[in-house]
Amino acid sequence: MQPYLLSQRFSTGPVAEISTDCPANTTICNGTSCVLPEDNFNQILNITLSTVLTIMLALVMFSMGCNVELKKFWGHIKRPWGIFVGFLCQFGIMPLTAFLLSLAFNVLPIQAVVVQIMGCCPGGTASNIIAYWVDGDMDLSISMTTCSTLFAMGMMPLCLFLYTKMWTDSDAIVLPYDSIGISLVALVIPVSFGMYVNHRWPSKAKIILKIGSIVGAVLIVLIAVVGGILYKGSWIISPKLWIIGTIFPAAGYSLGFILARVAGLPWHR
Repeated sequence: MQPYLLSQRFSTGPVAEISTDCPANTTICNGTSCVLPEDNFNQILNITLSTVLTIMLALVMFSMGCNVELKKFWGHIKRPWGIFVGFLCQFGIMPLTAFLLSLAFNVLPIQAVVVQIMGCCPGGTASNIIAYWVDGDMDLSISMTTCSTLFAMGMMPLCLFLYTKMWTDSDAIVLPYDSIGISLVALVIPVSFGMYVNHRWPSKAKIILKIGSIVGAVLIVLIAVVGGILYKGSWIISPKLWIIGTIFPAAGYSLGFILARVAGLPWHR
């Protein structure tokens, strides 16, 4: 769950759907579905939130790293069956699900591209926090997040090239490699420090881990609340996107779980 920005030849903002005609300042209009111009307030808010959240996420990943043992972590790297299954889920199931949902709900081209980008994004901090809450394999979870973020450098362009041909030109989408790189650094360095603390001071690491899990829960709620309240246009999004946004994660969790069980992975993985 990591936020990436879409940069296209045409500048767009939140997608709105209203009961009558589109507003006069829309850049794209298709019946009652409209694309509003980008708002400066949203740009400033996005930069501010991105900076704050990057720092907070790094601290949370430090606490998550306090639950990772170097031997187990390295074991997943040397025998990457679990990572491979996660790779198939991340860059196989999710992009395909995004493509099928976009087709099923017949959304606008720009909406379809946005949904597809969400389907191609690598795993993020939230997945590690959830893995901790459900007593999952944290070593596997963090190694999967690290690898998927690294693989995203090549897999995101490939998936977008394959799945967005019918909606836009392949060279119309500019991927934010700098944001992916920052996410990778903000993941690897804090986790490494957390692993070191767990190795040297295991009792203190447990305390840090509990605090970090609570902070992570607050962070997830904070992102949802702040984004929903402050971002202009967030409550006039097309109902189709609300439905897709509800179905998408549920489908991803379910299909990922089924694939992992079919692959013979134990319950905690």
